[in-house]
Amino acid sequence: MSNFFFRYRYYIARRAIQTLILGTYFLANLYGWSVVSGNLSSSVIFGFIPLSDPFATLQMFFAGAVVSADVLMGVLVVLFFYGAVGGRFFCSWVCPVNIVTESAAAIRRKLWFKNKENTLSFSRNIRYWFIAVTLILSFIFSLGAFEMISPIGIAHRGIIFGFGFGWFFLMAIFIFDLFSQKYGWCGHICPLGGFNAAIGKYSLIKVVHDANKCVRSLECFLVCPEVEVLEMVSKKSHVITGAACIKCARCIEVCESGAFQVSIVGIAKQLKGSL
Repeated sequence: MSNFFFRYRYYIARRAIQTLILGTYFLANLYGWSVVSGNLSSSVIFGFIPLSDPFATLQMFFAGAVVSADVLMGVLVVLFFYGAVGGRFFCSWVCPVNIVTESAAAIRRKLWFKNKENTLSFSRNIRYWFIAVTLILSFIFSLGAFEMISPIGIAHRGIIFGFGFGWFFLMAIFIFDLFSQKYGWCGHICPLGGFNAAIGKYSLIKVVHDANKCVRSLECFLVCPEVEVLEMVSKKSHVITGAACIKCARCIEVCESGAFQVSIVGIAKQLKGSL
């Protein structure tokens, strides 16, 4: 049992944090607690700490909204965390849609879909095009285009207020990831993930690979949602500097030889690349 908890220690920690965050929003809404108010796009913690999603705020700016000082302060707080510390930390440790997509990926592995060619395949860079499209549509229609259809917001509102037709949207993502494209939504389409990747490219918390410990089992490739960041595996010791890394730590958990570990890596060392 202790080996199980150790093997899945980061996975369990991520699910615990996601449950705690969503549970806090739910209870705060139910009982009127002041510990948190708002949603995952814009919140106030303890009544005075603002947190605002930079991508959501940028959409509202393009839509013509006036960005207030407290929202701007919330954006700066989040930008500092993403830029200096977390990178795409939100995607694996907070976002509720991550539970949906990782569940679909786990079932794919169990059903051996991993050995089949994807029926639909497209570049991971398409999410960066979606960022541009989102901002253009926000400008044209004077509203936050992605925020209107975001499955993150749908999942968040559904957990707090109850699901309506939002179930169908989340189920569509699950089916898409299960039968068509592995990590299709999070790894290829989601513009928020692409935006956060650009912000956190040089964040300080990184996963590093030690080629001297690597036994080439390649289990990391089966669980990583952004396999392109593992290009150095079995080849050389290297910092995973790819902005797409979501810090889920699944590579650390499945690597029995301990070739991966979390480390604080300065920007200069990231630019150099090697350990």
